[in-house]
Amino acid sequence: MCELTKGNDKSSLIGLLHGQGGGLVIPQPYERDIFLFDTHVAGTTHIEGIEELEPKLLLDERLSFFREPDNAYDKQAIVIKTVAGTKIGYVPKQDNAIFARLMDAGKLLFGRISSKEKKGNWVKIGIKVFLHE
Repeated sequence: MCELTKGNDKSSLIGLLHGQGGGLVIPQPYERDIFLFDTHVAGTTHIEGIEELEPKLLLDERLSFFREPDNAYDKQAIVIKTVAGTKIGYVPKQDNAIFARLMDAGKLLFGRISSKEKKGNWVKIGIKVFLHE
């Protein structure tokens, strides 16, 4: 028998992969979420139905970011959507240049709701921006 497949020897490759309980142990890649910045969602006053949506937005809820390079007002635009795909606004223009470059380089950025406050028909949604690596 080949040295790599002999019996239950823990020093063999098969033994290392099967671990203590005999089940196959596959190493997991190291992943982490790195906090980058606190900001808010811009443009909520332009979102139809934001008043009805606001109560459904939960603190610490994950938000998806999508680049919108064809945006007529901002070539660095990053649209923010709920996980269900509902658009709630944008990363503010004054904050998005570096985030847009990271996303254009293939990095995964996302947000989490950190606060929300209703002021008349304006909904202020605070978010934390993270890099998933």
